Amino acid sequence: MASDKVIACCQALIKKNWTISFVESASAGKLSYEFSTVINSGQILIGGMVCYHTSMKEDLLLIPQGTIQKHTAESAMVTKLMAQNFHRYVLSDICVALTGLTTPGGSETSRKPVGTIFVHIIFPHKEIASRFTFGGNPKDIVDQAIDAVAELILEEVQI
Repeated sequence: MASDKVIACCQALIKKNWTISFVESASAGKLSYEFSTVINSGQILIGGMVCYHTSMKEDLLLIPQGTIQKHTAESAMVTKLMAQNFHRYVLSDICVALTGLTTPGGSETSRKPVGTIFVHIIFPHKEIASRFTFGGNPKDIVDQAIDAVAELILEEVQI
């Protein structure tokens, strides 16, 4: 069952007649899934792609060679490029990209600990980038990230 924030976000998108797509890494499809469980989500949800491994980011999303090595797969730059490149091929009013660290062993550092999530959202007339640090287990981190995405979209849609 989707959270209240996701439900409110979907309802606002339905009311505005805006569509949405997702390109996900750390959330591994859960963002798309949560939006899909809301009544009438078929009116707004175009779909999404899970690009978890570096090879998919480079091969399918055309992230330039060396970019991930320079910035890491979990970075604002890679998240931005994921959103922009996916949005070129999947037409939707809003495109959301999400990367981050839900478990130890990635590109974590003291400045980028587990729980760090990067979000890049393309709206019809602007783009926003956000960085969050959440706590808890991997499921908790992803659930908090999904709610944060819904809040960011709601803030823009309700303007």
